[in-house]
Amino acid sequence: MTGTVDDALLAVGQVDKPFGIRGEVVVKPLTDSADRFQRLRAVRVGRSADMSRPAIVDAVAVDGRGVRIHLQGIDDRTSAEALRGHYVFVDRRHRAKLATGRHYVHEIVGLAVEDEHGVRRGVVKDVLKLPAQDVYVIVDGGREFMLPAVREFIREIDLEAGLLRVHLIDGILES
Repeated sequence: MTGTVDDALLAVGQVDKPFGIRGEVVVKPLTDSADRFQRLRAVRVGRSADMSRPAIVDAVAVDGRGVRIHLQGIDDRTSAEALRGHYVFVDRRHRAKLATGRHYVHEIVGLAVEDEHGVRRGVVKDVLKLPAQDVYVIVDGGREFMLPAVREFIREIDLEAGLLRVHLIDGILES
C-alpha cells in the first residue's frame, strides 16, 4: 500500500483488525516509524481521504505486536470491526518531518522517470515497501519494471521538476 493522499491529508496507517472487546484497533503503519502514533491526538478515519471523518485518539500502544489505537466513541468490538480496512489520516500540520533525502510515497508516485542520457523511461506507478529497501514500480506504456530505491540506481529526485533520474543496468528493463 502506498499511502493515500489528497491536498491536505496523508494516510499514516490502515486499520487491520479489532483488538479485544473495548473498541481498540490494530493499525498497520504506513510510515517508517510506528512511534509517531504516540503523538497523535486528532486524526481522520475513512476508506479514502475524501470520505474520512474526524476522530480523537484516546490511547495508543506501540509494542512488538504492532500499534493499537483507541478512538473516542469506538467502545466495543462491533464498532471497531466496522473500521477494518479504513485508513488513519493526518493533516499537513501533523506530518512527520523527514530527514534530508527522504520523501513521502505520494511525492514519488507520478514522477516522470528518465535515465542519465535524458531518455524517458516511464512514470513511477507505485512504491513497494520491502524489508531490504523500497522498490519503485515504473510503467512505460504497457511495460512495467521495478527499480530498487538505492543510490546505485536513483541518481536524483527533483520534486519541483516532477522528475526521477535513474541509472539503469543491463537487464533491468526485462524484469
